[in-house]
Amino acid sequence: MSQSMRRTDTSVDAFIAHNDPDGSLATLDGVITAALPGVTRVLWQGVFWGGTDQSIIGYGATVQPRPRGADVEWFLVGLARQSASLSLYVNAAEGKQYLAKVYGPRLGRTKVGSASISFASADVIDLDVLDEMVRHAGRLVEWR
Repeated sequence: MSQSMRRTDTSVDAFIAHNDPDGSLATLDGVITAALPGVTRVLWQGVFWGGTDQSIIGYGATVQPRPRGADVEWFLVGLARQSASLSLYVNAAEGKQYLAKVYGPRLGRTKVGSASISFASADVIDLDVLDEMVRHAGRLVEWR
């Protein structure tokens, strides 16, 4: 994760209202917040992996230990609208396997990276599997 990504005070609801032409962000936001009762949502903005400027809705604050350097505060689950797709970031692993790799193929028509899942819209996602994955992540990682 880039050191350039920062928490903002921007309202997540306002961000969704202005960046959700097909309703996908609102649909996915509803599933994620229901799966993590009491979760805090924060909009992260800045330069992300690969040097792209991003806005990511972060669900749940967690601390990730780094092999070199200080621990990093980050989110348990992230949701972002890209230029041609949506991305989910799941910062939870069981053993040495990221949950994105475990659940990604079951979610629907997706492209799966180590901790990321990309897809065209909420319409191609199995929302029950999304709920299962997010609940699983919430049990594996200490978050607030």
